[in-house]
This record gives sequence, C-alpha cells and structure tokens, in this order.
Amino acid sequence: RDGEMAVIMGLLDPAGGARAVGVSAVAGLAGVGKTSLAVHAGHAARQLGWYRGGVMFIDLHGYDETPVRPAQALDALLRALGVPAEHIPPETEARAALYRSALAGESEPVLVIADNASSEAQVRPLLPGPGPHRVIITSRHTLAGLGARLLDVTVLDETASVALLNAALRAARPDDDRITNDPTAAGRLTGTCGGLPLALQIAAAILKADPALGAGELAGELSAGRDRPAALRYEDGSGAGGLSVEAAFDLSYHRLDESSARMFRMLPLNPGADVSTIAAGILVDLPTGEMRRVRASLAKAHLIEAAPGVGDRWRMHDLVRLYAQRLSDESTETDGREQARDRLLLYYLETTRSADKHLRALPGMTVPPEFAGRADALAWLDAERPGLVAAVSIAAETGRDQIALDLALVLTEYLDWRRRFDDKLVVSSVSIDVARRIGDRVGEGMALTNLGNALAQVRRFGEAVTAHQDAAAMFRD
Repeated sequence: RDGEMAVIMGLLDPAGGARAVGVSAVAGLAGVGKTSLAVHAGHAARQLGWYRGGVMFIDLHGYDETPVRPAQALDALLRALGVPAEHIPPETEARAALYRSALAGESEPVLVIADNASSEAQVRPLLPGPGPHRVIITSRHTLAGLGARLLDVTVLDETASVALLNAALRAARPDDDRITNDPTAAGRLTGTCGGLPLALQIAAAILKADPALGAGELAGELSAGRDRPAALRYEDGSGAGGLSVEAAFDLSYHRLDESSARMFRMLPLNPGADVSTIAAGILVDLPTGEMRRVRASLAKAHLIEAAPGVGDRWRMHDLVRLYAQRLSDESTETDGREQARDRLLLYYLETTRSADKHLRALPGMTVPPEFAGRADALAWLDAERPGLVAAVSIAAETGRDQIALDLALVLTEYLDWRRRFDDKLVVSSVSIDVARRIGDRVGEGMALTNLGNALAQVRRFGEAVTAHQDAAAMFRD
C-alpha cells in the first residue's frame, strides 16, 4: 500500500501548511484492507510526532444491524478528550458543538479515525472545525458529500498478495517456506483469493493452522468448490463466525435498496467479464435513467467497478461475482432470471445482426440506425466480443438453440475481419451441434463451412508464423 500511504501521509503532514481538506475518506470493497491502512497511517503519523494531541479511533459499525448513532459516537469522543460525563449534553447538535469546541481548545493536533461509516450523515457531526486537526474516514461507500479527499483502495496485485501470505506465515513460524518454495502454487492461491486482503488473511490462517497443508493443495480445494466466498472462512472461536468473506459481503448487500439488490443478483447472468450500462438495463428491464441510478448505487458501494480501458462498462471482483451468483441461484423465480436471460441474449443477437449489416454494407446501402457507421459497429463488437462468444455457448447450454445458431452465424464476418480464428472455431463447433439438434440442415451446412474456413485460416496463419520465425532465424545467423 505504498502509494495509498503516500497520499494519506501527505494529507496528514503538518509541514504541508494550511489545507482546505482536513478529511480523508478511504473507500473500497469489503475486506480490501481499508481499516488496516487507516490504522497504519495513524500509527505512522503518531510516531513521527505529528499528532501529539493523540489519535482517537472509533468503529461506527455502519453496516451492522445497529450502527453507532452520531450522538453515541460524539459521546465516546468527548469522553476521550477528557470532557466529564456530566458536562455532555443529550442533544446531538449540542454534543457536536461541544466536540468542536473541545478540539479547538487542544494545543496539539489531534487525529480522529472514524472507521466503518456507512453514510455522510453518520460521520458529518464528527468532523472538526478549522484548525490543525485531521480525520480519516473508512467506508464501503464513496462518501462524496463531505468535501473530503477521496481515496479508493483496490485489491492487491499478485506480487503484493504473495508477499502478504509469506509474511503472515513467517510471522507465525519464521522457517515456514511453503510460499517461497512453490511460487506457482502461491500464485494460484492468491488468484483464488482475488487479491482481496481479507481472503488472503483467511487463507494464511488456514495454512498456519495446518503446517502440512500446501499452498497448491489449498488453492485446489478452494477452486473446486463453486461457493468460494463461503469456503473462505476461518473459525476463531469467537462465536461471531470468525473471519469470513461471505459475512463481509453480506453486510454490504443487505444495505442495498430493492432495485439495486436485484441488479446485483442479475449481473452474473451476463456472459462476459464486464457489462455495458445498456446491456445491464436490458437485463433487469429498467429505463435508462433508473438503470444509471442503480448502477451508481452499486458503484458507490464498491460492489461493481469501472472496467479499465473502456467507457461505460462495469465489472465485479471474482469473489463478489461468485457471491452474487449464489444469491441469484436462490432467487431464480422471484427475479425472473430466465426471462432476463432471454432479453439479454436477444439483445446481443439483434445488435450483433445490426453491426454485421454495417460490416457487409456496400456504398449507398441502407444500414440499421443503431450504429453511426462501420467504425461504430466495429467498436461495439470489439468491446462485446468475449461476451458474445460466451453467449453462443450459454444459449446452447440453456436450450436456446436458435439463438445460439443465429448468433454464431452472424458473428462470422466480424471474426474474419479481426482474424479471431480461435473464437470462430469455438462458435462454429457449437453451431454445428445445435443445428444438428434442431434439424436445421441449412444452418448445419453454413456452420460446417465456417468451421472448415476457420481450420484453414488457423493452418495458414500457423504456416505464416513458422515462415516468419524461420526468416528471423536466418537473419540472426
């Protein structure tokens, strides 16, 4: 977390001079390590002598059934500042005023860490007035209404994840070399944990509890089960469920409104790794305006995130997607899941058909209005390609044979344009099986032709690569 620490420490450093922003709001997915980051920053600032007035920590339990009310939080902070209990007024507003006065009377800077806030309203009364005091807030929601410096905390990459596992094991047993001795297995294990610090912490606890268990063996056990979030659990004897990825996700999910919760459950139906706002709206049958509100709600809760490198596309963390899939399986009938799948697959088929007409159009030909031109159609196909290829298989697997066949055939021109021979082999193979199953001899013939062309294209491409490699070798010689 070197980058995130640098940002927070830069805001806390009193040498930075007067700043308008005295509040840092750290947001991210449940289990991503927000609290650890804030506490670490607080300790570092204290050790540097920046906050001689003290560092106060309060857990607001914002996602529990009974979150800490502002009045309760103010009472605890006032007592920590040395205000006698009999001087603390009962009203929230009066307590907030006294809190600001007490901080103003402190001769040395004070740092407040307000952990696990669920809304601006819960934490706003805890903000100090103007002066040297600072506040770090952590939340699973992006608290954009506080005038705070916002910092999103994301999952760890493989290098940092492996380092975390290794450090955790060696802290318990300095000679524990299960991570360093098998980096491939360690990489597999961090992959099953999705780089989520809570999941990595649980995996480390399981390994520490069983010194004979290898990292690869644990990764295999976790990968084999469909409900990985539930499997990532370590019972610590507290009676509160111990460490649990699923329990952490539960708290965020149960705070969603009905429309957002349904959207969350439905998103795993999308065949691709990410989904456009338009496709998500088709999936849940919501108008664009309502869809954007729901999408914003899920993004604010860090249950979805913007897909990198593309605009207006969204994705889920792997563990979150598995969690949402389980919820979807439990709500198939009430959510109308199969009707939603029909809508989505038909949308992909019809839009792909429109894009295909743009690719095949000659000058002067009438083309569908869904795209501004050939470049626009290609851009859409490029963005949707992995999901469209997967949609062919999903349609076939779920008994939507005609959609599977039609989508496979209408993708052919585009896959030729982009030289996606492997994808063409996949959809052609599926379409042959489907055409035979439904007795469509014409479709079967077209699918067989496409498969033959794809095999020939792969063979020619392989020969060209070999010739290129031979020429390069000759040049080097």
